[in-house]
Formats: sequence, C-alpha cells, structure tokens
Amino acid sequence: MTTTTASEPGRTQSAVVPVIQLQDVDKTFGSGELAVHALRDADLEIERGQFVVVLGPSGSGKTTLINVIGGIEPASAGRIEVSGVEITGLGERALTEYRRAHVGFVFQFFNLIPTLTARENVALVGELVGADGEAAMQTLEEVGLGDKADRFPSSLSGGEQQRVAIARALVKRPTLLLLDEPTGSLDLETGRQVLGVLRSAAESFGSTVLLVTHNSAIARMADRVIHLHSGTIVEDQQQPKPLPASELQW
Repeated sequence: MTTTTASEPGRTQSAVVPVIQLQDVDKTFGSGELAVHALRDADLEIERGQFVVVLGPSGSGKTTLINVIGGIEPASAGRIEVSGVEITGLGERALTEYRRAHVGFVFQFFNLIPTLTARENVALVGELVGADGEAAMQTLEEVGLGDKADRFPSSLSGGEQQRVAIARALVKRPTLLLLDEPTGSLDLETGRQVLGVLRSAAESFGSTVLLVTHNSAIARMADRVIHLHSGTIVEDQQQPKPLPASELQW
C-alpha cells in the first residue's frame, strides 16, 4: 500500500484522533472453492471529522468496507474499533444500538417512505434517537429543504429526495456518515449540490464521512482518498487542498 501524507498548518500530532481503526480486517463470503474474499488484511485509521472518498471498480470491496465499519456485515477476521469501542464481536442487539446511535447511512437509492412527507421521513429517524420535535425541520432547513418539508417524495426531484435522505441520516448527528454512491443516479449539477450539502453538513456536525464511489472526479473534494482493488487497500492519499463540490467536473 502506498501512503502519501501532508501536514496541515497549525495541526500537531496530538490533535490527530482516530475515530475509526481497522486492524487486519478480512471479509469472506462463502467457503472453500466458492469463497469470495471481499476484504483482505485491511489496516486503516481515519481521523475524526475527515471527509474520505473510497475509490475502486465494481467488486473491489468498497461497499463491504463501509458495511463492516457500519456494523451491517460482520468481519470474518480482524478488529474494528469506532470511537474507542471495539465493534467486532458485538451481539446483534449491541450492533443495532451502535448503528442507531452512531451511524448515518445514505445510499444511491433514496428509500424514502412514499406515504410520509419529507418532514415525517426525517422525524421518524429522529424519534428513534430521542431528538426533539424541532430536529426534523431544523435538519431539513440545514440541507436547503425547509420550504418543502410538507411535500411527499413523489413531488420532489431526485436531488431533493437525496437531500431528504441526507437529512434523515444527519438528524441524529451521527459520529459516522457512510455514503454508498450517493450521486450515482443524479446529473452533474444536482450531484454537485448534494455533495456540497454533505460537505457543509459534515463540517457543521463534526461527522466523519466515508463516501464510496467509482467516480474518481469526486475524490478531488476529499481530505483523503483510499483506493481499493480486489479487496485490498492499494493506495491511501492525504489531499491538503480539496476542491469545493461546485468545481467538480465529470
């Protein structure tokens, strides 16, 4: 694995706080001759508040990486620690609590409940973590949809639906925001808007972001870019001058 680092002005070593730590993490599906090694010996430390893009072709292990970090899939071997707590080996109830309290997920497909308004979709998740009654509206305003809070998903554009999905993930102020191809079904301009919302929201809440994509152009807005190939981390680059989302081209 190739690692390129760059110091930031004013940053000292003591300020570096890993919120995610992976040690020798493997994930295998199946067994014997049919075994598929989705992750191999993954070692990784990610600082609190970093915006990280994970790049790789289809089948490289990108989605598996965020799934084991998010507690959706158990690792086959190795150790995963998030905010100082080891999640490998947790029982299903403890994993459910971990996901509920600490992880926000955003996927390519919005998965909004069609019979609920934008506000109600967000409030449903907010209620699970004990957010107050104003949290859903406040979060929709933060992603630029305060004026569309009472609309149903069918009356929103694709980009607006994705922003509702982002608000739903952010309403619980997650430690981790895990994104799987969040702009995959959006055009360039809408994709830029969504990525800009993600960046500003993550900075406001101090969430650590892992964004999985095959679109290498998106990597230019990241603090850090991780390349996967055949389940192996082959390159890990710090990026000292990320571009604003509005300047991306693809």
